[in-house]
Amino acid sequence: MPIDTKSTIDSGSPPPARRQTLAGLALLGVLVAAVVCTFAYVGGWFTPGKLTPKKFVDVFQAVDGEHAGFRRNHAKGLCVSGHFDSSGNGAAISRAAVFQPGRSEVVGRFSLGGGLPFQADTPTQVRGLGLQLTSTSGQVWRTAMINLPVFPVSTPQAFYERLQAGIPDAKTGKPDPAKMTAFNASHPESVAAVKIIKMNPPSAGFGDSTFHGLNAFVFSDSQGKSTPVRWVLEPVRSASTTALAIASATRPDDPNYLFDALIDAIHTHPLQWHLMLIVGQEGDPTNDASKPWPPSRQRIDAGMLTLDAVQSEDTSPTYQLNFDPLVLPDGIAPSDDPILSARSAVYSNSFTRRSGEHKPPSALTPASVNPK
Repeated sequence: MPIDTKSTIDSGSPPPARRQTLAGLALLGVLVAAVVCTFAYVGGWFTPGKLTPKKFVDVFQAVDGEHAGFRRNHAKGLCVSGHFDSSGNGAAISRAAVFQPGRSEVVGRFSLGGGLPFQADTPTQVRGLGLQLTSTSGQVWRTAMINLPVFPVSTPQAFYERLQAGIPDAKTGKPDPAKMTAFNASHPESVAAVKIIKMNPPSAGFGDSTFHGLNAFVFSDSQGKSTPVRWVLEPVRSASTTALAIASATRPDDPNYLFDALIDAIHTHPLQWHLMLIVGQEGDPTNDASKPWPPSRQRIDAGMLTLDAVQSEDTSPTYQLNFDPLVLPDGIAPSDDPILSARSAVYSNSFTRRSGEHKPPSALTPASVNPK
């Protein structure tokens, strides 16, 4: 169709194609400005006295020391791989490809909390599981979970202050108990969360641990309906004993006994977990991972996670993965929980630091993972 140049000139407006170009450039400018502002915010440019990712990673290092080449938290770890078989049930609340019936490839990493890559395994140390699920369509979903039922704090600032309270005293080499007492006095929500954590003792090992996503996310179905969701991985292998019992009865002198048991188990048979989606209702907190949702909430069995191979992170490409909780497929979006953006920014800072450093061999070497 020919363009009516007269009506275009008379209207004083640019041609439609040019208007579309100008609109596109304007939108691009807005997006670029938003990205710049985001980086300025997380870098602390607008609020230099406020908490920044750099300060966060620095305080992790102040607690456990600086260990070049390793993650600043969950430094000790072991890489795994396997697959996720979707039941198709999750598709009722999310259009993400991973919830369609079928199989997604999985790589992941088990870990212990803290910045000490050569720490001895202890029964009560926080256990982590980071996963990347890749659907057949190429959609990627990353998640970082721990074996605690709630997070011990509700905001990034509170987490930072809690870490500060745990910095060892220069004279004693140990944290000052008075500082943690002062922190608890000013953060009753953290005291309440720790009580819940203590009511859920850890299992014997990684293979029978329940892993919680903790933070709330927003799922959207194929019609655009949104639903608040938390998720949890529930082991097929039931917890027959507690970590304290197993630690006192078996391998008491093995500093890697939790990881060695995991290696033995995967070499013997695959380890499996049900991915359970917990559906939130109006009034359930989506911005506070220190508060549990009622146990009566609907639970959807979205499918089975199977981990059937294990590797030292010295030889696994998974070592290079940043388990950023905001790497999400279409159909899953962040909630209003401020911990999520903080985790993403801090993970990125930690990843950047270790990527530029020489990494010595890990505590779990290739020889210990795959003995001949």
